[in-house]
Amino acid sequence: MISPEDLIALVRNYNPKTNADRIADAYDFGEQMHEGQFRHSGEPYFTHPVAVAAILTEQRLDDATIITALLHDTIEDTKASYDEIASRFGGEVAMLVDGVTKLTNLQLSSRETKQAENFRKLFMAMSKDLRVILVKLADRLHNMRTIKAMRPDKQAQKARETMDIYAPLAGRMGMQWMREELEDLAFRVLNPEGRQSIIRRFVTLQRETGDVIHRITGDMRTELEKAGIEAEVFGRAKKPYSIWRKMQEKDQGFSRLSDIYGFRIITASEEDCYRALGAIHQRWRAVPGRFKDYISQPKSNGYRSIHTTVSGRDGKRVEVQIRTRQMHDVAETGVAAHWSYRDGIRSENPFAVDPAKWIASLSEQFDAEEDHDEFLEAVKLEMYSDQVFCFTPKGDVIKLPKGATPIDYAYAIHTRIGHACVGAKVDGIRVPLWTRLRNGQSVDIIIAEGQTPQVSWLDIATTGKARTAIRRALREADRARFVKLGHELARSAFEHVGRKATDKALETAARALRVSSVDELLARLGAAVLTAHDVVQAVYPELTADDSEEVSPRRAVIGLEPGQSFERAQCCQPLPGERIIGITYRGRGVVVHTADCNALSEVEDQPERWVDLHWHSGTHPAVYGVTLELTIGNDAGVLGRICTLIGEKKANISDLEFVDRKPDFYRLMINVELRDVEQLHSLMLMLEAESDVAAVARFRDVPESRPKLG
Repeated sequence: MISPEDLIALVRNYNPKTNADRIADAYDFGEQMHEGQFRHSGEPYFTHPVAVAAILTEQRLDDATIITALLHDTIEDTKASYDEIASRFGGEVAMLVDGVTKLTNLQLSSRETKQAENFRKLFMAMSKDLRVILVKLADRLHNMRTIKAMRPDKQAQKARETMDIYAPLAGRMGMQWMREELEDLAFRVLNPEGRQSIIRRFVTLQRETGDVIHRITGDMRTELEKAGIEAEVFGRAKKPYSIWRKMQEKDQGFSRLSDIYGFRIITASEEDCYRALGAIHQRWRAVPGRFKDYISQPKSNGYRSIHTTVSGRDGKRVEVQIRTRQMHDVAETGVAAHWSYRDGIRSENPFAVDPAKWIASLSEQFDAEEDHDEFLEAVKLEMYSDQVFCFTPKGDVIKLPKGATPIDYAYAIHTRIGHACVGAKVDGIRVPLWTRLRNGQSVDIIIAEGQTPQVSWLDIATTGKARTAIRRALREADRARFVKLGHELARSAFEHVGRKATDKALETAARALRVSSVDELLARLGAAVLTAHDVVQAVYPELTADDSEEVSPRRAVIGLEPGQSFERAQCCQPLPGERIIGITYRGRGVVVHTADCNALSEVEDQPERWVDLHWHSGTHPAVYGVTLELTIGNDAGVLGRICTLIGEKKANISDLEFVDRKPDFYRLMINVELRDVEQLHSLMLMLEAESDVAAVARFRDVPESRPKLG
């Protein structure tokens, strides 16, 4: 374990003015609090906080962050309290330690918690002070470095969480070295055979070709000296996971894979970066399409560098990154460069971004997202994305994630432009809206009055901002239609029990269901968030209760053993009056199918599971759901008449979903609650006789809901 003197020496290397006594005090306090605690490896637990602090010294972070690292587990795992830390080390440190503790308690990969909600909390923690995330990333890095001491199932869980969340987050923050190491450590756990395979091939390649990195590095130094450019040159083989990912993406074997070596040229000035680029391109042939200038168009996290790929010795492709020392510091530490110290003062790096502005730009587009699952999708999409830079007709630069389309571009300019978009020109040529934009293209959006977002745009858009704006516009456009449909469903349902859907009745239902207004109630009813049965029951519970003379649904099937439960199969949705067969399941009871259900063929060779059943001969309540597939004309009032017809047959509509919309016809699924098969046949005959109904059928064999019989 690193001693307090050694840790202080690491800090003094970049911050001679550090408060050594304060760090030593934190070291002593943390060691005392964790006394008697041990890691899975058997080492004293305090070795972990000390190692986290040492990782953060590599990024030249301030005293408060180093002290937070030493104390980051004290509130959670020891008797230390927030107030005690605040009084001894100050409010800033206490706030940071508390933030790390709260992040630790977020189960970001847990199936039992809402992952999207935890991501939202993670972003909130980042917005308060980004140093909380820096400590958490260093904490995860050390845990991954020492993960072998954990149980295999825990290793796999932590590795997946690291690959899905922490590695891309580090990359998004510009800490590429940490992202690569986290990915490779997780790769070692999740696919050890794949990683070893890559390493073995590297060893074989090096044996066959010799030290390629040393030779190419020497060649580059020679060319730069000829051009009179002072620069440092470094070369390395890419990490095993990086190579594995390229092999998967390009569907190529290792032998066919190019640019598995990377080189960095660090110059004294920005001018020398471009001179070095010229020298490299004069000596080696540039690979078309593999040039990116992040100096003139920096990334949002402050990253600046020139990227080019050239054909080096023996035709081998190598990637070259060219940047200044200050740019390199930001490239290594990313957003953390804002807190970096050099010679005892906060380093004035002109390329370091303001963390507050960075996190605001990252989270702004997610703030308005109502659906948490959609929020999670957008967050992950943004964290994993690279960027492309496109130009407006006036020459302004628009930054977009890789794979973005003109729809994303339009919404990046303004939501109003996105909503009104009807087409796009790329470099003066009209292109489809699903076209993937590339670096350096000029994009001109064509707009038209009266245009509104289309549902198909959700499949085209890739950015969280565009998808959020499209969903919001679609929800607002659908609301009026849902309110109208909900009114028809409510009218039909109330008439079914001999009542009217008056304004007072609907207001009462809204209050009982804790819905803000009648319009909101009807909108939810039309969107199938609420069922008509829920609305009627809220006002007239006595009219929706089972009739005492009717057969109880619990006793509807005869032939079961005492205490044996049953459920209706969703593949055939059997109704009273139909011949039925039961199939037994261990721990589940009996699932009832119609005798002609195709699913029964799956258990033909298991007769011991078959149960001979029949329906009770009494009157059944209308509680058995059946799905009808209808094709109806797209005319005013048609759907309302259909709902009225169903209500007249004393059937209740429990759900309704449009599955296909055409200019002249709609296809929809209606789930109706019926008494028996006779009521079903009567209802279908009446619907078939309706002139606006083109087709009606009983929908059966629903794949996603049919239970596996084997």
